[in-house]
Amino acid sequence: MKKTILFLLFFSFAVVTNAQSKKETAVANAVEKLRIAMVDGVKDKLEAVVSDKLSYGHSGGHVEGKAEFVEKIVSGKSDFVSIYLTEQTISINGKTAVVRHILTAKTNDSGKPGDVHLRILLIFQKEGGSWKLLARQAVKMA
Repeated sequence: MKKTILFLLFFSFAVVTNAQSKKETAVANAVEKLRIAMVDGVKDKLEAVVSDKLSYGHSGGHVEGKAEFVEKIVSGKSDFVSIYLTEQTISINGKTAVVRHILTAKTNDSGKPGDVHLRILLIFQKEGGSWKLLARQAVKMA
């Protein structure tokens, strides 16, 4: 009987751990899709990975919605030449995921080259079977 209970407890733990792992992988894939879409600047790719209710906060304090975020990337006003993400953590609670990482990027905003080094907080929400960016806040690194 003890062996059966131990087996069931172990099996239950393995199932929960595996399910969490799959969710984290799905969120990590959504983050990667966002990163690629921001570098590529393709409207359809950007719109596919962000929520219609997007609140996108910049490190300088400006906050934009989905339409302004997408337009700035597509037009080149906000042009990411490359984006590298490090120290990423993902925490999931139901249909909400909190992602933190450090973003290092080369930019060419309106034709002006630059370097960016930021701490980022992303909130993803599960919408219709896929994870979409609901909110983002950037903070300049000291």
